[in-house]
Amino acid sequence: MSDNRPSLALRFRGYLPVVVDVETGGFNAHTDALLEVAAVTLEMDHEGLLRPAQRVHYHVDPFEGANIDQAALDFTGIDPWNPLRGAVPEDMALRGVFEAVRKAVKAAHCKRAILVGHNAFFDHDFLKAAVVRNDLKRDPFHPFSCFDTASLAGLALGQTVLAKACEMAGIPFNQSQAHSALYDATRTAELFCTIVNRWRQLGGWPPPPPTELPPTLASKNSDF
Repeated sequence: MSDNRPSLALRFRGYLPVVVDVETGGFNAHTDALLEVAAVTLEMDHEGLLRPAQRVHYHVDPFEGANIDQAALDFTGIDPWNPLRGAVPEDMALRGVFEAVRKAVKAAHCKRAILVGHNAFFDHDFLKAAVVRNDLKRDPFHPFSCFDTASLAGLALGQTVLAKACEMAGIPFNQSQAHSALYDATRTAELFCTIVNRWRQLGGWPPPPPTELPPTLASKNSDF
């Protein structure tokens, strides 16, 4: 690989960002049902700009004994018992997502995936709990690090709500399709790519040498 060709592997220290969104039966990752999971892999073009690539999506059968709050179903509009959902067991859904992620990691010459999500801790916690519950051994994601687009959007756009952040970024957002894992993951992927690409276009990447950066607060205070 040429050193001067844009490299996704070099951009994030060998980690491939993969956007994940889950829809659930509540807020407790250990007791509440995982009902949908979607993942969007990313790729880099010849100009070094990120863009969404492959999308993977599964409706998921609640695991045995799972709690499902009616308020959560009212919020998402999901009917877990509708046979037309085409839901699959948790382990099958996770294996399908992980297989696609591992292929993308290999194709990008990365060492591992890193989860990107809007309020990423929520999606990360549910994914990790499902991995443990199903005794899966090859989780391709970093075990604790993630990129949170709520924080990134707050910094770059002054908005933390996904719909509002997308609006500020010029990304169409349809409220009637929101709270579908695939829709939210797709919009989150577009938002993440927009922020990362804008940072590059503004000259933030690659970073200048430390000697060319403006003084930090720490450099002005020699007492610490």
